[in-house]
Amino acid sequence: MIVAVRKPLPEIEASLAPYRTVALVGCRGCVTVCSVGGEKEVGVLAAELALARRVKGAPFEARESTVERQCDPEYVDPLGAALTGVDVVLSLACGAGVQFLGERLPRLRVLPAVNTVFIGVTESAGKWSERCQACGDCKLGRTAGICPIARCSKSLLNGPCGGSKGGSCEVDPAIPCGWALIVQRLEERGELERFEEFAEPNDWRTGRDGGPRRAVREELT
Repeated sequence: MIVAVRKPLPEIEASLAPYRTVALVGCRGCVTVCSVGGEKEVGVLAAELALARRVKGAPFEARESTVERQCDPEYVDPLGAALTGVDVVLSLACGAGVQFLGERLPRLRVLPAVNTVFIGVTESAGKWSERCQACGDCKLGRTAGICPIARCSKSLLNGPCGGSKGGSCEVDPAIPCGWALIVQRLEERGELERFEEFAEPNDWRTGRDGGPRRAVREELT
C-alpha cells in the first residue's frame, strides 16, 4: 500500500490561512489503512483546525467528506456538486489523489494535508516499512521475493556490498542488509545456488527517470 503521514498542523494551518470555507476530503484507500486520511482522520483534523481558528478569533467553516478512492474518476467526479462554494479543498489522500482531484475539478484549489512517503507494508499496529520503489522491472522472482532495489540501500542487483556486516547495512546498523535477507531466504528454501546467478544491469528506462509513467491495457480501454 501507499504509506503516508500527516503534515504538521502548523504547516496545514499556514496553507489555509487565506481561506474561510475549507472542504476536507478523505480517501478510504491506503491512507485509511495507515490511519492518516480516512473518515476518522478527516473529522479529527477538521476539529483541530476549527479550534485553532477559534483561538485566533478567525472565521472558519469546514465541510467533511470521504470517498472510496481519490485516484478514480467515478468517485472523484461526483464531488463537484458537494464542493460548490468552498474556498479551498484540503485532500487527505496520497500525492496521486491530490493531483487527480485537482485534475478532475480544475476550478478548485486543492492542497495536500499529508506527505506520501513510500510503498510498503504494515509490520504491526502503527509501524510501516518500505518494500517497493515501483521501478517497473520486478526482480522478486530471482531474489526470493525480497526486493534488492528497495531493501538494499544501494539498490545493488548483485550483492551484498563490502560494507555489510553481521546482517546489517553500513548506512545504519538498524537497517537489515537487503542481500543478507535474500541469501537467508534462499538458504531456507534450499535454493542458495541461485545466489551465484549474475544479474545484468537493470533497465532503468522503466523507472522514474524517463518522466511520468503510464500503464495501458488495451483490452480494458
